[in-house]
Amino acid sequence: MSGLIRNLADIAAIESVPVEQQLAERNTYDVFRKTAATYPDKPAIRFLRQGNATEDPLDISYAALFRRITQTANLLHDLGMPAGGTVSYMLPNLPETHYVLWGGEAAGIVNPINPLLSPEQIAEIMQAGDSRVLIAAGPDIDPAIWQKALVVRDKLNSAIPLLVIGGEDDPGKGIHDFGAGIEEQPGDRLTGGRDIKGSDIASYFHTGGTTGTPKLAQHTHWGETVNAWSTTAALRYNADDIVLMGLPLFHVAAVMMAGLAPFMVGATTVMMSPNGYRNPSVVPEFWNIARRYEATMAMAVPTVYSAMLEQDDTGVTYPPMRYAVCGAAPMPVEVFKAFEERTGIKILEGYGATEATTVISFNPPDGERKVGSVGIRLPYQDMKAIVVDEKGRHVRDCAVGEQGIVAISGPNIFPGYKQDRHNTGIWPEDGWFNTGDLGRMDEDGYLWLTGRAKDLIIRGGHNIDPEMIENALHQHPDVALAAAVGKPDSYAGELPVVYAVLKPDATVSAQELREFARTHVTERPAAPADVFVIDDMPVTAVGKIFKPALRYDAVERVFRAAVEAVAPDGVAMEITAGPDETHGTSAIVTVRRCADAGQRQALQSAIEKALNVFTIAHRIDWA
Repeated sequence: MSGLIRNLADIAAIESVPVEQQLAERNTYDVFRKTAATYPDKPAIRFLRQGNATEDPLDISYAALFRRITQTANLLHDLGMPAGGTVSYMLPNLPETHYVLWGGEAAGIVNPINPLLSPEQIAEIMQAGDSRVLIAAGPDIDPAIWQKALVVRDKLNSAIPLLVIGGEDDPGKGIHDFGAGIEEQPGDRLTGGRDIKGSDIASYFHTGGTTGTPKLAQHTHWGETVNAWSTTAALRYNADDIVLMGLPLFHVAAVMMAGLAPFMVGATTVMMSPNGYRNPSVVPEFWNIARRYEATMAMAVPTVYSAMLEQDDTGVTYPPMRYAVCGAAPMPVEVFKAFEERTGIKILEGYGATEATTVISFNPPDGERKVGSVGIRLPYQDMKAIVVDEKGRHVRDCAVGEQGIVAISGPNIFPGYKQDRHNTGIWPEDGWFNTGDLGRMDEDGYLWLTGRAKDLIIRGGHNIDPEMIENALHQHPDVALAAAVGKPDSYAGELPVVYAVLKPDATVSAQELREFARTHVTERPAAPADVFVIDDMPVTAVGKIFKPALRYDAVERVFRAAVEAVAPDGVAMEITAGPDETHGTSAIVTVRRCADAGQRQALQSAIEKALNVFTIAHRIDWA
């Protein structure tokens, strides 16, 4: 392993040796082969079924993990899945999830799927990936996932083998017991005789960030292996580390940072229940678990750290963890400072993307941590801010401190999306990927994210960074979370609005928060037109604030007010906004209790007149 990474000079020293000489493994299967030989009896996984500190864990050694991965690959081969075939899974966090994940890569291509998606979305993802096998949690583990899996298979092709973890065989219906199936397979070799090359596709990860647009990002074996190695170098993973894991194993952050990276060096991961941080007992039990297992590091998203701060810490002894990693979304500075002051544990903010395999940059644990930045690049990966033209092509690199599109390159950058239609305009220059993020580089090579290009609020041609508004709201002592989006406006196109979740027992009003924001936002056009206090912030399965849901709500509020102003007595109208493949966002106006044909014609004309002043597409349905 390389020395400490404190700055760009240390990274340059590492890069003086080609990465091919730093890393002997060329595929993920070889990673597990090596650690099984080096640490055969050491626990790779300690699994907590309930997510509490007092239960007895299920321990899986490195030798057992490699054997199960091999058996899984052989089972898939026996089921007829070719080397380039795809296996999809719908699983919570189980030891078996790792068997399927890495065994799937050894046999072919693995396609992790968020089981919280609708059956229609899951079926669409599997069709896009040409999945040959589906593996799902059975009724003994998660009845909801199992029922959804049955629906999904019916939507696709009932002949697709369905492997169940936590359920019974039903060969007549093509349902096979995963546990019984792998027991029949050898665990010391791949029976298919596959020679896994670094350039082979290892996985398809469904992405789209917070846009809701389905895309399959292709990862290569070499890209995953390099990214895991670079992460271990940057964060100083070692065989003595105990990593607390509560992020879902259908997401690249958990798969790589709490999976392949610690497994690469022989560390131990503690899986905190099948549902991870979504298990209501895990956050209250977090520190007890950390102390019992002498955890050296943990990783979570900002919403989880914020939830930890809401816990009563009376009598809590915080363990001496090396650091806590935060990713997926920028952490509010106030949450960052409060967590460190209360716990004494350093937070390392980082930056990643599915298209980069996972990790792009980190605040170095042994160097300067610049609060609010996402740190310096990983070894063997480059990043910069660039100016692009109207077609997304590179015009020039940005100067130090100048905002631009964040572009990245390196061996861990994906080769593109499986569906070629998504690859248009993503490469501003050869070898460089346009992340869609806005940011600036400082003189020390630290990246400061300033927003998403598509998240900008555009008010009468004035580009507003929502983070500026959010930071202002986070300064208020009663605000736990804030998220700013644009609402439709007939004059300015968009006006900024803020959604806020309050801390327990807070009594501040929405109007008071609006006035607070207007006095703390530095740019006058960015002053929010409205503040909406809500009980819960919509988030994705990995804890990112799901801004499309807020945008749709803002559209619904504006459109509802517009149509109610023209609705005659006795007529009810409902507004539903959502994603639209053609227009990005559209709204449906459903009119109820309007049977008279003449009244319908007049009302339709009035609704069209009221809504055509906005740029959001809409249609009218009559119920």
